[in-house]
Amino acid sequence: MAHSILILNGPNLNLLGRRQPEVYGTTTLGDIEALCHDSAATLGLSVEFVQSNSEGALVDALHGALGIHHGVILNAGAYTHTSIALMDAISGIDLPVIELHLSNIHAREAFRHRSFVAPVALGQICGFGADGYPLALRAMAAHLGATPA
Repeated sequence: MAHSILILNGPNLNLLGRRQPEVYGTTTLGDIEALCHDSAATLGLSVEFVQSNSEGALVDALHGALGIHHGVILNAGAYTHTSIALMDAISGIDLPVIELHLSNIHAREAFRHRSFVAPVALGQICGFGADGYPLALRAMAAHLGATPA
C-alpha cells in the first residue's frame, strides 16, 4: 500500500502564476499539483492536494488527515507567521508535517522570519519555488521509508 500524503496549501496560493511573479514565479498551483502527482508516483506515494484561504478549513484538513494520510506537506502561506491554531492542530494529529514555502521566508520582511509551524514540523523547505514540493515529497518518503515505484 502506498503511503498517502496530504499536500495542504494556504491563503492566496490559488493566485500563483499571477500574484507577485517576481517573488513566487509564474508556475500555477495547478502546475504544482501535476508536478506533485508525478513526483509522488516515482516515490511510491499517493497525494491528496488541497488549498484553502480559510484558517479553519486548514485546521479541519489537518484533523481530517488522521487515519487517512501518513504525513502532511504544509504551505501555510501567511498563516505560518500568525496561526497558533495551525500549530496546535499539527501538535494534536501526531503525523509528520513538513513546512514548505516557495520563497525564502528568512530573506524577506522581518515579520516572515517567525514561523509558528516550524517548532512542530519535521522540517522546513523554503526558497526553491515550485521545486520545493518534490523536495518535500522526497524528504517525506525517506522519513516514512516509502519504496519507490
